[in-house]
Amino acid sequence: MASFRAAAEAGAPYFELDVRMTRDGVVVLGHDADLNRICGVESLISELTFDELRRADAGWGFDPGLSRKFPFRGQGLRVPSLEEVFASFPDRHYIVEIKQTEPSVVAPMIDVIERAGMRRRVLIASEHQEPIDEARSLAPNLPTGFPYGEIAGFMMSLAPGAEPFAPRGEALQVPPEYESWRIVTAESLAAAHRMGVEVHVWTVNEVSEMRSLLELGVDGILTDYPARLAALL
Repeated sequence: MASFRAAAEAGAPYFELDVRMTRDGVVVLGHDADLNRICGVESLISELTFDELRRADAGWGFDPGLSRKFPFRGQGLRVPSLEEVFASFPDRHYIVEIKQTEPSVVAPMIDVIERAGMRRRVLIASEHQEPIDEARSLAPNLPTGFPYGEIAGFMMSLAPGAEPFAPRGEALQVPPEYESWRIVTAESLAAAHRMGVEVHVWTVNEVSEMRSLLELGVDGILTDYPARLAALL
């Protein structure tokens, strides 16, 4: 929650977050399947109840600048639920990325979104096809990103003579490049826009690259430093 407060103070209109689910069905925030890196605990989120998860110190592993000082350790930070974040920041928009595939978090996640009245404030994302397909089936009016296979299909459609691509999502969320393959170009951006698809680029932390992407015409930039980006807008 300290991270979200800092992002809000920096002027970020969107929050990007990852979700998983506890053993008792609470949708919580979590990039990693386990708590080792963040909390220093040898446990999987999916094997803990929400009450058990809340006992872990979510500030344990944060070490800005690799100083080995861990300023948030022991400060009472806990892994929040998705419901808690929505309630604390109801005026923000969200990219909710599904990390957990088994058991599925999709139906409980959609329930949280509906109960919080956030249907018009979220975009559902995942690199995995299954949760995106499930979300599109259960809540066809919720916008989605493109899982990995659909991104590949879009990129292959740019080749001369390739079959036309029919987008099923609303936002193409990609890195500027993948290995030696430049993904975000004037050509790919124009093609996405012709299809009515937005292009969001992650994770961009250098001001010079932010500026170049904005000049190119991307629709969104995901960054660890929202204040840097806000200063360019």
